Amino acid sequence: MKKTISLTLMAGAAALVAGAALAQSPQPAKADAAMQKVLDAQASLNPKPIETLTPEEARKQPTPADGVKKVLADMKKSTAPEPGVTVKDMTVGSGDASFPVHIYTPEGKGPFPVMVYYHGGGFVIADTEVYDATPRALAKMANAIMVSVDYRRAPEHKFPAAPNDAFAAYQWVLAHAKEINGDPMRVAVGGESAGGNLATVVSMMARDKKVQMPVHQLLVYPVVNDDMNTPSYKTNANAKPLNKPMMAWFFKHYGGDPKNPYALPMKATSLKGLPPATIVAAEIDPLLSEGKAYADKLKKDGVAVSYKEYSGVTHEFFGMGAVVPKAKEAEQFAADELKKAFAAKK
Repeated sequence: MKKTISLTLMAGAAALVAGAALAQSPQPAKADAAMQKVLDAQASLNPKPIETLTPEEARKQPTPADGVKKVLADMKKSTAPEPGVTVKDMTVGSGDASFPVHIYTPEGKGPFPVMVYYHGGGFVIADTEVYDATPRALAKMANAIMVSVDYRRAPEHKFPAAPNDAFAAYQWVLAHAKEINGDPMRVAVGGESAGGNLATVVSMMARDKKVQMPVHQLLVYPVVNDDMNTPSYKTNANAKPLNKPMMAWFFKHYGGDPKNPYALPMKATSLKGLPPATIVAAEIDPLLSEGKAYADKLKKDGVAVSYKEYSGVTHEFFGMGAVVPKAKEAEQFAADELKKAFAAKK
């Protein structure tokens, strides 16, 4: 009996110690009210933890975009795509290396400048449909064509399939811009999270392969390193909708060479010669520290950078302009930087 009581007391003491440690460990900052509504809406759809699933299962989970749609529905607002942009679907490549692209064109005469856009999802989940809101918003706000790329995903197509597809899409746009009412001399690249990685990797590839450089790179909380002990990884280890275990899961399935800068751009010996960059960061995001470090590295290597961090919002906030005011601000910031870059090349 005494032994049982002793073990019970020990277990209780251990739980108290663990609870105290958790309370003392860094915790994510509090999301602002609009952002929290989206997080709550997504949580109400009962998503399972991505890191516990197979890639096939993970791709079926409710996304932050579904959270936005639920918030709009709860507010009795339309969930239909924002009007004023036409979308045309095409295919790039051939055989096993072919993939769809989706061309978002704003109203007006053209020819328009173009941005090749790469969606997020850790190279494993999500697609252009999940990230439809971003190219749609930027097409209108920057008055530019957005070519959104459904690059092949891991683990079915491990590294370097995604960067190879991303670069092929960029080259396709250079060659076919006039056919889509675009200006081949004013082509930028951009993306979110894994897509931000691909955008800057395409810029590196263009430099290294002596191909026409993008006029600008828009990097929204890009994945650029595999150091999971940065300050933001520690503070946001358990953040929503992106946390540390999810990032480990993404890296495992992607299969990128950790020494290859085309997998992890922070590993590059030099970033000299890359196009000017706009970097958007979120406070509640494991990737915050590396995004700032990448901005600093670009600057050190002589690349012009416009960097902006948004407080009270999480990874994936960009593209939520319909319901999150700071997302609308970030979209406008990105669009303004794109317009400046395009105007400089007229």
